[in-house]
Amino acid sequence: MLASFSVVPMDVPGGVKALVAEALKIVDESGLPYQLGAMQTSIEGDPDRVMDVILRCHRRVLELAPRVLTSIVIDERRGATGRLEGKVRDVEEILGKPLRRSAPNAEK
Repeated sequence: MLASFSVVPMDVPGGVKALVAEALKIVDESGLPYQLGAMQTSIEGDPDRVMDVILRCHRRVLELAPRVLTSIVIDERRGATGRLEGKVRDVEEILGKPLRRSAPNAEK
């Protein structure tokens, strides 16, 4: 299973990056392949493990914030593996180049 998800802390004063980092600790410690994006995280693995990681992230952030909005998109294809990198690689091969460009004067 390939899943893309975001855990958004709500009703918290100030920034949310520390709360999001708490969720990412769970993802990283899971041992599953994942890729962090600016607005979401993609994770790949056995469906039960993937969903467990996502729910653990949701619950951890809910411990720290009064409200949490979690969105999940699931792409499940029986027998398929390595899709986290493979789907991106397939498109890059068609275009003949890597698809990444940093914004000028990007925030740090």
